[in-house]
Amino acid sequence: MVSADIKAIVKKYWGFDDFKGSQEKTITTVLQGKDVLALMPTGGGKSLCYQIPGLAKEGICIVVSPLVALVQDQVRSLKNRGIKAIALTGGIPFEELSNILDNCLYGQYKFLYLSPERLLQPLIRERIAQMNVNLVAIDEAHCISHWGHDFRPAYLECAVLRQLAPQAPMIALTATATKRVSEDIIETLGLRNTTIIKDSFERKNISFGVIFSENKIYQLRRLLTRTDKSTIIYVRTRRMVMQLYTTLVESKLQATYFHGGLNKNEKLERLNAWLSNEKSIMVATNAFGMGIDKPDVRLVVHFQIPDSIENYFQEAGRAGRDGKESRAVTITNAADEMQAKKQFLETLPDTSFMKLLYRKLNTYLQIPYGDGSGQHFRLHFSQFCKRYGLNPLKTYNGLQVLDRNSVISLSNALQQQDSLQFLATKTELFTYLDNNPSIVDAAQCILRTYGGIFDFATKIDTSLLAKKTRQDENHIKIILQKMHSDGIVAYTATKEDIEITFLVPREDNLTIHAFSKRLNGLNAVKENNLNRMLTYMNNDEVCRSVFLLKYFGEKQVNQCGKCDICKSNQRRGSLPSKSLKEQLLKILKIQNCDSKTLASKIEEEESLVLVALRELLEDGLLTINTRNEYRKRDTT
Repeated sequence: MVSADIKAIVKKYWGFDDFKGSQEKTITTVLQGKDVLALMPTGGGKSLCYQIPGLAKEGICIVVSPLVALVQDQVRSLKNRGIKAIALTGGIPFEELSNILDNCLYGQYKFLYLSPERLLQPLIRERIAQMNVNLVAIDEAHCISHWGHDFRPAYLECAVLRQLAPQAPMIALTATATKRVSEDIIETLGLRNTTIIKDSFERKNISFGVIFSENKIYQLRRLLTRTDKSTIIYVRTRRMVMQLYTTLVESKLQATYFHGGLNKNEKLERLNAWLSNEKSIMVATNAFGMGIDKPDVRLVVHFQIPDSIENYFQEAGRAGRDGKESRAVTITNAADEMQAKKQFLETLPDTSFMKLLYRKLNTYLQIPYGDGSGQHFRLHFSQFCKRYGLNPLKTYNGLQVLDRNSVISLSNALQQQDSLQFLATKTELFTYLDNNPSIVDAAQCILRTYGGIFDFATKIDTSLLAKKTRQDENHIKIILQKMHSDGIVAYTATKEDIEITFLVPREDNLTIHAFSKRLNGLNAVKENNLNRMLTYMNNDEVCRSVFLLKYFGEKQVNQCGKCDICKSNQRRGSLPSKSLKEQLLKILKIQNCDSKTLASKIEEEESLVLVALRELLEDGLLTINTRNEYRKRDTT
């Protein structure tokens, strides 16, 4: 197919006049029947690289993706363009699944999206082998590599598509892959005479930076007040999302929030408010942004340290997709580094912990040795952890390891925590507590633990409240139910269960030995990933862009000239400009200010502002009062 035909397709369905980056080269290579490994940065338009060949050729394109939300968005988008596409999401009954696969065989569908786990099902394999497959696309292909930052054992099943559709070319796509991961993708998928097409990961319009500060909130406010444009702030936990969101709203900033605990309508409401720029700031956990195309994000802030450079670069790359100048800034301090090591390394389940966890799980659910395969159970997670003194995060990570290695199936992730919102005013609450003194300790603990609980429904941890108040968890729940009945709060209690299906008979240590070597290797990779991330954070010599690009194997790269390292090198040995001093004097002629306030008013680093202030003091142009505020000396 000639280039003009390809452009006609993209114009007809997407309205684009041309391609960007290596899209056209990738599409042409796939249409020639060749296997391709496409390495494109976030926002590089990877999906078109298989959607256009899938449309152009007779037959159906099989797309494997791990991201349910992204799959649903892509299928919806294709349907809106008049393209027949379908996805095999979870919870589809067998009969309906069979009908869907029949439609793929006879209904002229052009795209079939499925998760890698679906390839374990014999029915799926059988039907795919009967289809006229024109292309196999493996999205987020780094998930297939043991050395990747997001390895998923189920992705190893993707290799079976080579046997099920031997004549179809295969394209593997990823936005983050080192040389080692790329080699692993090619070998594991069995790509033949692979053409590797790689766009430079360089984002010339993004200025990267790291700010070290003990007062992170002050630095965040300073950044946000310098831009009224679209912003994403990434944190690691739902609790931190709510704390930071509350702080920003109290500072009169236009913020909203997004995390996995919200229901579908809440997510849509908050997303639309941000997409429409009704709310300029989105505070979110790191899953936010995947598959969301908002080109005018001007600032991405990481308020907590990511677990790998791959994840960091993908999230930071959501800034400036329209090519305009944007910033990606991390705000951190020494306590953050300690917290990151505790969160990411101390909760990694090793072989000995997995043996303990698996044995305790079987004991708790009363499964005899050699039995259990195919049986379903509901596990009250917090009770299980409490009974055996297990760290909850490490335990949940361990259950996920069992799930990824097909020992168990976690049908449902850990469900939402209880939800609480105070309906009474503070005056009404104090009156209520005066009349119900037995509730005071629990109420005060809730108010100290959760910010914004008067403004919106907040997820609470009743086991944590019980621990803090030294009361029984059931007693805490009874108190909350009473406050709900009395109209003081709106309390929604949800079960904290996990649904588990055992996939193999219980064999204790033998079960764990089957994947223990792989587990130890993966833990080593995760430790190395975090250490490389910390090296990036603490680096004070190499240009941020150069550091990142070399990590991804790019050798011929130039310094960006605008990251914090480059600016520091440019200033080293330089003196504050005359213009900077004049700006300071102009401000101080009107009002007295401390150094932090001055730095927030001027587009300049605080360290250089301090040097300028010292020189102005030495020159007798400024004085400083008892409140450490600078003022312009009257020279008349």
